[in-house]
Amino acid sequence: MACHAIREKNKRKSQYPQGGYPAGQVPGAQPQYPGNYQNQQAGFGPPGTAYPQGGGGQPQPQGGPGYPQGPPPQGGPGYPQGPPPQGGPGYPQGPPPQGGPGYPPGPGQAPQQQVTYPNRTYEQTQGQVQPQGQPRPQGGGYPQGTPAGGLPPPPAAQRPQQAPGGEQWASAPSYHGSDIPTDDLMDDPNRAAPNPSAPPMEKMDHLSGYENVSFNDAPLAPPSYNEVMSGPPPERPQIKGVTGISAEEAQDALVDFASQQCCYGTGAAKNMSIVNMEGSSAFHYTLETFTEARSTCWAYEPFKGQPIDGSNNGPAPGPWDIQVQQRTKFQDSTMHMEIPHTASVKPCHECGSIGRVRCWRCHGRGRVMCHHCSGSGRETYYEDGHHHHRSCTWCHGSGRNRCHTCFGHGQVPCAICEARGSLKCYIKLTVKWINHLADHIVERTSLPDHLIRNVSGELAFEEELPRVWAINHFPEDSINKASGQLVQQHSGAFPTERILLQRHRVRIIPVNEATYEHKGKTRNFFVYGFEKKVYTADYPDSCCWGCTIL
Repeated sequence: MACHAIREKNKRKSQYPQGGYPAGQVPGAQPQYPGNYQNQQAGFGPPGTAYPQGGGGQPQPQGGPGYPQGPPPQGGPGYPQGPPPQGGPGYPQGPPPQGGPGYPPGPGQAPQQQVTYPNRTYEQTQGQVQPQGQPRPQGGGYPQGTPAGGLPPPPAAQRPQQAPGGEQWASAPSYHGSDIPTDDLMDDPNRAAPNPSAPPMEKMDHLSGYENVSFNDAPLAPPSYNEVMSGPPPERPQIKGVTGISAEEAQDALVDFASQQCCYGTGAAKNMSIVNMEGSSAFHYTLETFTEARSTCWAYEPFKGQPIDGSNNGPAPGPWDIQVQQRTKFQDSTMHMEIPHTASVKPCHECGSIGRVRCWRCHGRGRVMCHHCSGSGRETYYEDGHHHHRSCTWCHGSGRNRCHTCFGHGQVPCAICEARGSLKCYIKLTVKWINHLADHIVERTSLPDHLIRNVSGELAFEEELPRVWAINHFPEDSINKASGQLVQQHSGAFPTERILLQRHRVRIIPVNEATYEHKGKTRNFFVYGFEKKVYTADYPDSCCWGCTIL
């Protein structure tokens, strides 16, 4: 057996002059097979090699395992394209500066202090508290003298030097309010997020014709135009009256009315004796003025890569120069649109273009005092007639809970830019179509006037023009006077709106008053409109005293 071992050793020496083992292999080690490894994870090379994707190990010295003849040439295993240049994964701009997150402090910088809390360990650096063992978000450690509570802009390697619109990136603002408090805050589950704020006006572009535009809608007066109303008014048809109804029709209408009421009986309506019928007409004049109003204001939305129509495409048109398709006539409606050539991309003013802000619930600490035990970690319960104390079941005795808004990170996505970091700002045009309505009712009986508006009648007159003439030919002179007053009033009542159309109508509504006798008493009721609606103030067969149903 000894002779056999000696022969094998000599055989290996003759095959492998370097120590009797294959190059790069030691006794008991597994052989190296470049490009074929079991359990190899994505981005990791064989043991003992360094890959730019983050593979484990350090480059082997000359003659070491895997590289018997010195370091591999460029393009060899571990460095497919040579050594990684500065700015590769893990080193955006070369080696990290001293004092960066996860690196020892540089000259003149205070060492990081360890602060221990119940059930958790936090790392405190310059007044900032961050959970230990978790990767810091960009700017989360504030190692380079960032003011307490501030959010630095993202590293230069992770954002362009200019915004997509060409503007320089602004420096990150400080957190709203005071710096991060030294003590945890009492949790309030009902606390609401603050309202979003608008970008500062000094950051908005100066566009010709829109110098005074703000973030509030400002109405704009329409351009002056002359209305031509010369010559006589158009020919108008003759007004016809309406006919009344018979006593039988009035009594049938009252029976139907009483049968539909919960507290009325139909006996009185069927047994009454109508002694008089008097018919009349009520007149309802309406004037409608259909106008268009326009207003402008600055608007913003998260920039998600949508097209930007900026001032480089030409000057912005005036708000009244933009052609807008008119909506349905004499109906209120609203439309919003972006004014051409007014858009630009700005860095978000709320988060300093990094997409995150300090948590509004815990003020950046990542946790809050337990609202159940008020931070004491103990709660009181009653059992067997005595009060007992035990650890709080909500915080498990620590007195603190992780903030459920930021999940302990101290930061939340910016609600204004939706964590995008940039905003699209533009001037928004709001177009409103408004139908202004005025009316006048002439009714000479004791029937309440407002009942006339809700029933149909005979349309005696209707006219629609860009500007209507007042009525002067109606048999009822009070209608002519009301028309003149309303037309004159509407002509100057809307200085910030452009009049598109006007329309006025006259409806004649039949009103019939019936007088009847029932059980020795004389009463009356009204039947009005083409629907033959009934109004009575003292119906005799009623079980509810003082109940009046129209």
